[in-house]
Amino acid sequence: MSLVRKNPKYLTSLSQIPELDEQERNRLYPVAQKFAFRTNEYYQSLINWDDPDDPIRRLVMPDVQELEDFGAWDASEEASYTVVQGLEHKYRDTALLLVNNICGAYCRFCFRKRLFTQENDETINDVSEAIKYIRVHPEINNIVLSGGDPLVMSTGKLERIIEQLAGIDHVRIIRIGSKMLSFNPFRVTGDPSLIDMVKRYRTPEKRIYLMVHFNHPRELTAESIHAIFLMQEAGAITFNQSPILRGVNDRPEVIAELFGRLSSLGVVPYYLFICRPTAGNKSFIVPVEEAISILDQARAKLSGVACSARLCMSHKSGKIEVVGKYGNQVILRRHRLPNSRQSEVLMFPCDPTAYWLDDYFAAQETTRLSALASA
Repeated sequence: MSLVRKNPKYLTSLSQIPELDEQERNRLYPVAQKFAFRTNEYYQSLINWDDPDDPIRRLVMPDVQELEDFGAWDASEEASYTVVQGLEHKYRDTALLLVNNICGAYCRFCFRKRLFTQENDETINDVSEAIKYIRVHPEINNIVLSGGDPLVMSTGKLERIIEQLAGIDHVRIIRIGSKMLSFNPFRVTGDPSLIDMVKRYRTPEKRIYLMVHFNHPRELTAESIHAIFLMQEAGAITFNQSPILRGVNDRPEVIAELFGRLSSLGVVPYYLFICRPTAGNKSFIVPVEEAISILDQARAKLSGVACSARLCMSHKSGKIEVVGKYGNQVILRRHRLPNSRQSEVLMFPCDPTAYWLDDYFAAQETTRLSALASA
């Protein structure tokens, strides 16, 4: 393996991508101007440039379809749950801390692409106010570290945050949401201090959870698998979450291979998300009922251990589990509601074009108004 691959260079300009000719760079330049572009030499090496529909390319390389007028910058209205700068408290027992605004690469479907604009100030460098809030809210027992990607930070800086959180008695679980094991696994394999840090915060009653983001089986390289193993050996409990994405993993055999390989590596398939209707994401959207069918077909190819992922959407009103279809009805469940432990079952007439909860409510309202008009 080359030294470049062990310490990959980050690429933030289309001019650094030799596989693009000048005409294509010029065509994609407006996309990279509107939505930030960042990748690295390691992840670029996974792309099959002979395939214009390569799923790895689709994950990080700009596409002119992103300029289609669609979606909102904050599709789930996360800002409405911000209690102090950088800290969201949407669910009663869980708080989310945005510790930075940079990733190992930028996913083109990212639902927080607003963080990578110069005007955004949602993330924080000083977590002191967030820590104070968590200390005086004993109902919070889960902390999710996100951003950006926490593993882009130095181990020392990350540990200073984890040390403070681990010192709060009612904080039982610290989750690190990261795609670095996919984007740049050398962040893990090349830093023994990170492994040592995870070991230090492993106790009989508290663990660090590593929420990895593998979207396609080809991201599970030998380097990524080694990084997973090292974190597990250190005591991290590993789960995977991914959206279902058009042109990336929207086929049953791809989901089945991804979940099957992850489960054999000791990584629990946790959530398969409906892609959020964020600005620029139209070409990635898979309608809800198509996603149900894809996941059902994938599950038929898997053992029980690999079938644990829930199909969900992170809606402004809560986490919505897509349970399935029954006859001509689609069944949803508010799996988590803001500041509540209650759940709620929702049933709607099937609508193959619906890609978000709002679409079902809108169709329901249209039907109601039509019935009133004809009465």
